[in-house]
Amino acid sequence: MSEAYLRNLNRAQLQAVQHPPDIPLQILAGPGSGKTRVLTSRIAHLIFHYRVAPQAICAVTFTNKAANEMRARLEGLVGVHETGRIRMGTFHALCASFLRRHGRLLNLETNFTICDADESKKIVKKLLEDHLRLLADKNISLTEGTVTSMISQAKARGETADDYQSRCLQRKSNGSRNRLHSRLHDEGDSDEGESQLLQDTTALAVIAEVYKDYECKLRESSSLDFDDLLLFGVRLFTTYPTVGEWCRHVLVDEFQDTNTIQYQLMRRIAAASGCVTIVGDPDQSIYGWRSAEVKNLKKMQRDFPKTQQILLEQNYRSTASILRASMAIVAQDKKRVAKALQATHPAGPRPVLQLHYNEHQEAAFIAGEIKRLVAATGGMLGWGDFVVLLRFNALSRLIESALQREGIPNRILGGHKFFERLEVKDLLAYLQLIDNPHFVPAFSRVINVPARGIGEKTIAEILSTAERLKLSPLDVVMRIYEGTLPDIKPNVKRKLATFVPPMQQLQKLAREVRCTVHLPNVDRF
Repeated sequence: MSEAYLRNLNRAQLQAVQHPPDIPLQILAGPGSGKTRVLTSRIAHLIFHYRVAPQAICAVTFTNKAANEMRARLEGLVGVHETGRIRMGTFHALCASFLRRHGRLLNLETNFTICDADESKKIVKKLLEDHLRLLADKNISLTEGTVTSMISQAKARGETADDYQSRCLQRKSNGSRNRLHSRLHDEGDSDEGESQLLQDTTALAVIAEVYKDYECKLRESSSLDFDDLLLFGVRLFTTYPTVGEWCRHVLVDEFQDTNTIQYQLMRRIAAASGCVTIVGDPDQSIYGWRSAEVKNLKKMQRDFPKTQQILLEQNYRSTASILRASMAIVAQDKKRVAKALQATHPAGPRPVLQLHYNEHQEAAFIAGEIKRLVAATGGMLGWGDFVVLLRFNALSRLIESALQREGIPNRILGGHKFFERLEVKDLLAYLQLIDNPHFVPAFSRVINVPARGIGEKTIAEILSTAERLKLSPLDVVMRIYEGTLPDIKPNVKRKLATFVPPMQQLQKLAREVRCTVHLPNVDRF
């Protein structure tokens, strides 16, 4: 195989691609420096030059979009068949895949359901109800969103419910702020309201209790939330290292965005070979609020002592004026890794910082400037050549109005993602319930979709009966419908006529036909 993938690489890129696989490598790549090309070319070089089997390579990306882009490029370099053998995906997707195969080693059913963020909040909201009186007496406001966020942050640090509760008890006993909460405050992982909340022992005790009960609810439903995928993944590779012996090289993209548990996962997967390549840029670390740890770069140098760094400083994307402005900003961070960005494009127009008295004036300026530029370029620029970036969609209303007044056609991008649409979530809940009858959130969602006149009190009674008899809620309604369990009050048997028979038929089909297509709740990570 000719090494065509090495052509047209600059000196630093070529050095990174050809770097010996047994020496851990950090590729610090600025924006527009060709990092995806370098990463895919390095994988191709591992396969063709160093004879590393594709199935012994683990390539981790931060998003599905990045994984799809990497996959498409690799197919052009090493072929569709070889690309398909590479273990490639996000941290969550890789963990889900291994837990489906080896989950029983951790006493985890391999047909576990993945509980999404909305369902997690619903569970937490229900659990908070037991603590409302105490919180009210202490004049503490604690929402399910805050508690869910705190639990997620704890899991991102690799802390179980017992670990979190132990820290809270320690803080309560010594009367001072423990290390965990000092760390959260110092690193800016919480907003001002949450920082104040972290100083209240009552609030922390409630969060710890809810965290523990939340975990029990998930296990009872044979389900994991997104963070659990990583926690259980680390536990699997740590307790049973033979599960990861297949791996000869780990490559991680957007390394600056990894958190503590993701870094631990990388270490465990790489334990057998010690061969790691990461690509990242500490200047682009923007996910501290989501527990990302830019310090993982230094941790890697500590845990892999032979680690070497290669800087990609040639920018192929932006004009020189944009790069100068960007570097002037990031250079103010005196603790950053010293690196530059060299432009390959001419200077171009200078960026403009425009200040306005209010949002109405700002919107009018944006609309007027777009109209002026279209006219000034004599049609070289059209309406479709402009984009207005917003921090969130709610800010668009005034700008939309200003654009309409100027007669400028526009459209808002975004809105609901496919898997967040109600009808899609309903369909997935039906599939989840067929696969895992113990998953209470799915049962609660679909029992009355379409409307069957089954109220909240009836659903609560069904769930209570299921818990008392150690049955799944689906088993309970099936037995009520079949007459092997007494009906509840108010009577529900008649209302189940449009629910139970279809579910029985779907379960029968699921047993007869084993579908090999992964459900989206795994593939979308």
